[in-house]
Amino acid sequence: MLTLKSFAAGTLACTITLLSACSSQPQTGEWVDLFNGKNLNNWTAKINHHEPGDNYANTFRAEDGLLKVRYDQYEQFNERFGHLFYDKEFTHFHLKFDYRFSGEFLESAPSYAKRNSGVMFYSQSPESIQTHQNWPISVEMQLLAELEPGKTRPTGNMCSPGTEVFYKGELYQGHCLKSSSKTYQMNQWVSAELIVNHGQVTQIINGEVVLKYSQAYATKDDLIAGENPEIWQQMTVLTSGYIGFQSEGQPVEFKNIKIKEL
Repeated sequence: MLTLKSFAAGTLACTITLLSACSSQPQTGEWVDLFNGKNLNNWTAKINHHEPGDNYANTFRAEDGLLKVRYDQYEQFNERFGHLFYDKEFTHFHLKFDYRFSGEFLESAPSYAKRNSGVMFYSQSPESIQTHQNWPISVEMQLLAELEPGKTRPTGNMCSPGTEVFYKGELYQGHCLKSSSKTYQMNQWVSAELIVNHGQVTQIINGEVVLKYSQAYATKDDLIAGENPEIWQQMTVLTSGYIGFQSEGQPVEFKNIKIKEL
């Protein structure tokens, strides 16, 4: 028989259970680790010429507490531009991570990819990317390291595969937009931050704001190879999307990947 005492006890137990469950869920304003340093749980690879989920040649791997991008199992690059996507869409957020370039560039990759990587955001989902599609429709925070001693090569730039952004109040006509950052060396850990909040984008390198721009649109007429025009049309105004870490032929490592929803 259900008594008042047993009902009260049961209600209290349920309340405690619900509170515990709620407290274990990420809340807006809390920093959440996206990469656990042990495996690629909650991440999906999409590499050009391969189906979503096929992490070809172990391109993306969790080793030594780091998210590593490696090509030691490749024979030829064969335009296998790849991205590792976190399995959740984000709208307004503050992303933090550290990165460094290390190891030998895969010579069969295009020369512009040397000491070059990036983080895509407001991206289409990995499942919607075509098998033979080089890059997702997205916006990229581009990461670079020095190529030649004494030659300036800023990092924390913006590139726009299949998209366009506004810069200083005007539609930016170029594909990539340089930041004001310093030039950093190979094997040097660099701290990066990306803040996307109500159409405003702020990119930060080692604590310094290096680039600001605003609202992104998927409005380019020159669709990149393999894009699905229907997906492109659905993304006319970008208000949310996926975050993906890039592979282009240069070994690179990431750590301390965390996000706060705004």
